[in-house]
Amino acid sequence: MTDSAPRSAIVIGAGLGGLASAMRLGAKGYDVTVLDRLDLPGGRGSSITQGGHRFDLGPTIVTVPQGLRDLWAACGRDFDSDVTLKPMDPFYEIRWPDGSSFTMRDDAQAMEAEVARLSPGDVTGYHQFLRDAEARYWFGYEDLGRRPMNRLWDLVKVLPKFAWYRADRSVYAHAARRFRDERLRFAFSFHPLFIGGDPFRVTSMYALVSHLEKAFGVHYAMGGVQAIARAMAGVIRDQGGQLRMGVEVDEIMVQGGRAAGVRLTDGAEIRADIVVSNADAGHTYTRLLRNRPKRRWSDAKLRRTRWSMGLYVWYFGTRGTRAMWRDVGHHSIVVGPRYRDHIGDIFIRGHLADDMSLYVHRPSVTDPSVAPAGDDTFYVLSPVPHLGHDNGVDWTQEAEPYRRKMLAILEERLLPGLSERVTESLVFTPESFRDRYLSPLGAGFSIEPRILQSAWFRPHNVSEELPGLYLAGAGTHPGAGVPGVIGTAEVLAQLVPDAAPAAPLRMAAE
Repeated sequence: MTDSAPRSAIVIGAGLGGLASAMRLGAKGYDVTVLDRLDLPGGRGSSITQGGHRFDLGPTIVTVPQGLRDLWAACGRDFDSDVTLKPMDPFYEIRWPDGSSFTMRDDAQAMEAEVARLSPGDVTGYHQFLRDAEARYWFGYEDLGRRPMNRLWDLVKVLPKFAWYRADRSVYAHAARRFRDERLRFAFSFHPLFIGGDPFRVTSMYALVSHLEKAFGVHYAMGGVQAIARAMAGVIRDQGGQLRMGVEVDEIMVQGGRAAGVRLTDGAEIRADIVVSNADAGHTYTRLLRNRPKRRWSDAKLRRTRWSMGLYVWYFGTRGTRAMWRDVGHHSIVVGPRYRDHIGDIFIRGHLADDMSLYVHRPSVTDPSVAPAGDDTFYVLSPVPHLGHDNGVDWTQEAEPYRRKMLAILEERLLPGLSERVTESLVFTPESFRDRYLSPLGAGFSIEPRILQSAWFRPHNVSEELPGLYLAGAGTHPGAGVPGVIGTAEVLAQLVPDAAPAAPLRMAAE
């Protein structure tokens, strides 16, 4: 350790937020060491290969490629030389129980035609919704989302705009003001579920996602998000940093009132001038700082915090199906019979219902490398309650029955004959998220992005509990999702001082 400007940095966790932070720190001159308990970089964006099928475990799409390009550019690199992005069109198809469907497209005229096909009277409201989304994008994403929000004054200054944009209104309530057709209300309000939010309770600022899709499109990284993580690791190594996989941090060490490095579960200690935690904010404060009193993020405070829902994900491979199910594209959403009540079961009542809505990812139609020739790889996700409800779900008993219910819905509504074609199968429940990612309550996206748990109200990128500690990832500002966690590193880089220059070499006296 040194009293001068810092030079060495440890990043806890090789999730996308941690990798992006390491890249940013490397660009600022730090000697960076990234530590992660998994075998591959990427965190939730890592993968598992089984029976010739590569299962991308978490995020599947890229919605703001410019965020990644900016990250690479900050390191003097070209993102598109390292990763190939393929634009999706259509983005995804939504299917309702009555047989109707809605296809989200890249082309503006095609989108207007889709809205008119379902509800001609809602075309005017659709255009107004897009204007609303764009305004919220410039304020919520380009302004608030790209700068620190760790001072109370940062919040006070923007309160008038929050009021102007009716941030107190939910995404669903806002969509309901623009669309009369209930199907379109769903189609333009469900997006918060992809960052762990209840559409009936998270702020209408998240309507900006519709503008992200319209302005930037939806992309798939060839090789999956794992390919992005590997490329990020490559940049870190090229900068002189190192990644140590298969090691777990047990505690953040403190010396002189500052973060001074980490202690691993095997007892080894690694010293550093600053520490960045890409572990979940809840895990960081309750476990990694367990021996230090907390003023704000105490255990009691975190117990009162509302966490995102859990996720049940079935990864499976099918044999000889590449030419089957031709009407099923890369992304499909199979909507259950209930919306508001089902969301209430998940977020409020903690009830595991028999009905479900499903997000279906079929990357093999775009990227043949994910499966053996002629076969398919699938990932099907269902939002479920997290592990913290009083009537908690016993997943040791429910995991397989729930998979069978999911299979029945898929066979009936999307993939007829599926049960006869499945060759590989892997299931993640909220318990998997708790155990694999150390996610509190098995939450899929850390702290729920309600208005009083966003921006200044969220755990800050520079820790208010310990000098020299910084936070990245879904649990801090600006939040979850690939653009969000990449953005946490951009914000963090504005808060971390530049590294001290390397000491000059001393020439031996002649």
